[in-house]
Amino acid sequence: MVTTSYRICPRIKTATLTALAGVALALPASACSSGTSRAPASSTVQAQQAVAAACQQVSAVLTDGPDPGADPVGYAEAQILPLRQVHTPDTALQKAIDSLASAYNGYSTTNGASKPATATANAAIAEINKLCPGAGAVL
Repeated sequence: MVTTSYRICPRIKTATLTALAGVALALPASACSSGTSRAPASSTVQAQQAVAAACQQVSAVLTDGPDPGADPVGYAEAQILPLRQVHTPDTALQKAIDSLASAYNGYSTTNGASKPATATANAAIAEINKLCPGAGAVL
């Protein structure tokens, strides 16, 4: 029987054992942390998708109707009902959508002659355009 003996450098042997021990300790810790981070990441993705879908609906509503440059009152009036039909689980966006519908209602009710109604509409437009960049809200 022939046996071969290999000599291992003690420093390499110690470094290898230390590295293996570190990996063995890191694996259970990373398994625990990745398990808990998946649920929030998934719900975050779902929330982002809901916001994106609502923003697409808002954009579709705002691109339909009279030309806002030619008939701002008619444009605002045409947006009220369709905006009220857009719903999202995102509370900030839903509040902005509802505020825009109400502001357009106030603007159209006053036939565009009320400065406070115009200011309210412009503030609501700014909020929608901030939450949904490119939505195209105008007055």
